[in-house]
Amino acid sequence: MDILSPVLGMMVLTLAMTIALFVSRLPIIVKNFPNLQGAKYADDMKQNMSAGLRNITDNYNHLFEQPVLFYATALYIHLVGHVDLIHIRCAWVFVGFRVAHSLVQATINNVATRLTMFLGATVALAIMVVREMIVALAG
Repeated sequence: MDILSPVLGMMVLTLAMTIALFVSRLPIIVKNFPNLQGAKYADDMKQNMSAGLRNITDNYNHLFEQPVLFYATALYIHLVGHVDLIHIRCAWVFVGFRVAHSLVQATINNVATRLTMFLGATVALAIMVVREMIVALAG
């Protein structure tokens, strides 16, 4: 059983959103090339972005928030040898919800739908963390 495959899945998602971010910003970069220093503060730049570009930017940033706990949890489970079917399923559920979250945020950006995806991912991750906490406290 391999819990590192879902970790790779999250890495692929993050790379895909990195590429989407770069491709969506490329026209702005080319247009403003002589004055790129004007983009040194992300908050200043966001004010002039289209909604679509802001959605991609926000989603890219979100992939470095809660998923960090997922990476640490999955690696911990792998390293201590507690990989089992429940952890693997939870890890894939987490990845599935994060993929759906990214697709929703980068396109229609429906907040209620995003919240549902976020909560689903959170429950899957919480199960993984709580199961490990129980083992640690029992040990």
